[in-house]
Amino acid sequence: MNLAILLNADSIDFMIHELIPIKLFGTTVYITNSHICIALVMLVMIGFAIVAHIKLKKATDHPDNFQNVIELIVEMLDKMVSGTMGKWAPKFVNYISTIFIFILMSNISGIFGLRPPTADYGTTLALALITFTMIRVNKAKHQSAKEIWTGVCSPLPPWLPIWAPINIISEIAVPISLSLRLFANVLSGTVIMALVYGLLRIIALAWPAVLHVYFDLFSGAIQTYVFCMLTMTYVTQACTSENDA
Repeated sequence: MNLAILLNADSIDFMIHELIPIKLFGTTVYITNSHICIALVMLVMIGFAIVAHIKLKKATDHPDNFQNVIELIVEMLDKMVSGTMGKWAPKFVNYISTIFIFILMSNISGIFGLRPPTADYGTTLALALITFTMIRVNKAKHQSAKEIWTGVCSPLPPWLPIWAPINIISEIAVPISLSLRLFANVLSGTVIMALVYGLLRIIALAWPAVLHVYFDLFSGAIQTYVFCMLTMTYVTQACTSENDA
């Protein structure tokens, strides 16, 4: 394919654009389309939460369809978290449920013409850094210094720390791998759909809906599940010590 076609197709657009300049401490920063998409996703989440709260306050023994949907979502998320985190589930279920819904809504927002916020590495890195912070805090809280050092030296004894540098690098790589996995998968779908619409233009009227189903719905749901499962696994391991039965 001629590279000039890719470079000159005006309707091919999968980049982050600077929309509103703001002066901050003598430096110009910008509100981008990524920020706006994040705000829209958050507004939808907050609006849904408010409506759900009002509906559940008036819950009856004969729930309507909306109440059934809410209860189904809550039960599904509770089951997912409890099945992975066990006794630690009540402590983290609210956080895991929140990031699950946020990532899923962000991933599928491309169906509605938005640029998925998770196609911005700044978004996925922030989520991964929160997970990394939770891992470090809970490890320091639930494990002794001896247990932490033993884990750093694993699989060799703690008095032979040959593997310590490699294990430390693997710990530091956790937020990088988490963020890049989600970012790369979502961005690749965004780029492919932009190329389809940009290059085919009027020909791409109905059939790209199949691609949206795969990249936005199927792949988006899979990446959401993977990110949350890895987060729960890492945090559960950090909370587990030798004193636990």
